[in-house]
Amino acid sequence: MLHVVFAVALIGLILIQQGKGAAAGSAFGAGASGTVFGSKGAGSFMLKITAFFGLLFFVTSLLLTHMATSQKHTTQKDSLLDNVAALSKAQHKQTKTPSTGAQKAIDALSVTGPAADKPVK
Repeated sequence: MLHVVFAVALIGLILIQQGKGAAAGSAFGAGASGTVFGSKGAGSFMLKITAFFGLLFFVTSLLLTHMATSQKHTTQKDSLLDNVAALSKAQHKQTKTPSTGAQKAIDALSVTGPAADKPVK
């Protein structure tokens, strides 16, 4: 959940920031000195906050990856072949279910042997 919050905050901060073309008017003294963040505007402040949330997002991404791989190793058996052997043993234990009437009818209609090789006219 925290990872999603960092991602949404990072997206919002990136969308709030102004492009480089928007700063052209403030370079000629367009009244930017009276802003809350000073004469440079919010650019450097927003850049630092964006970098901070980017770092948090990166760290939480690495932590989530580490947690996911460590859980996978604890639940998985030693070898993939062990999993296959256990699956084949489970399949051999299952008994074959008797065919239903519909399945018997389909089996009776299916053509096997030399007649199956002949094309249908």
